Amino acid sequence: MLRVEHLRKEYSQLSGQSTLAIEDISLDVARGRFASIVGPSGCGKSTLLMCMAGLARPSAGTVRLDGAEVTAPPRNMTVLFQEYNKSLLAWRTVLKNVRLGLEARGVSRSEMDDRSRHFLDLVGLRGFEHHYPWELSGGMQQRVAIARALAYGPEVLLMDEPFGSLDALTRLELEDALLRVWDELKTTILFVTHDLEEAVYLSDEIYVLSARPCRIVLRIESTLARPRDQLTTREHPEFIAHRHEIYARIRGETARVSGPA
Repeated sequence: MLRVEHLRKEYSQLSGQSTLAIEDISLDVARGRFASIVGPSGCGKSTLLMCMAGLARPSAGTVRLDGAEVTAPPRNMTVLFQEYNKSLLAWRTVLKNVRLGLEARGVSRSEMDDRSRHFLDLVGLRGFEHHYPWELSGGMQQRVAIARALAYGPEVLLMDEPFGSLDALTRLELEDALLRVWDELKTTILFVTHDLEEAVYLSDEIYVLSARPCRIVLRIESTLARPRDQLTTREHPEFIAHRHEIYARIRGETARVSGPA
């Protein structure tokens, strides 16, 4: 479904020098899979996502979606950013925010409202259709952003640390809400996060990046049973083993770059 082949990203500076953000990355995400990307802070996770979304041009290599090379944002892909409060339109109600992408597609009014209400129900916001974003908590605003992204009907959803600024309890609730929606739709999801436990809890597969310039240093295929539970899944020996393996690899990468204390 989503294939990255030998992607490299280098930024040129006004001084004439350059910064290499991504060294060489290749990966494949099959249709309907939930994949996560983790790595040291500043390693290039978000840059990689921007290249996949067609929002940044790779210096070398290719990104393909269903076999077609991505050179601009594809119509069947949606990106969900961490700063949800900047993506919602304050002057539009929750329902009208969720309808936004469908309006651009020329969908009928009744279908827009039906789809928007359905996805608001899925993320637990029934009854808030006529509220405005500024009347909602941060977690509720992020639920609106998720509902809007999914109502559009993307085949692939790219998520860049979408729960990073939320409190711990809200974060756990949104993880489960996202899994419920994903289980119903089987949308292909690529999820960037700095939270190792979140990656293990959500994913079918996890890609671990090295320090910048990044490359893939570990890929973990999870066989944790679904549906998952915040208590029993996180206590499962396989969950703990995956978390330890990822943390040890990232700690090693951080130590390699920073050197001895």
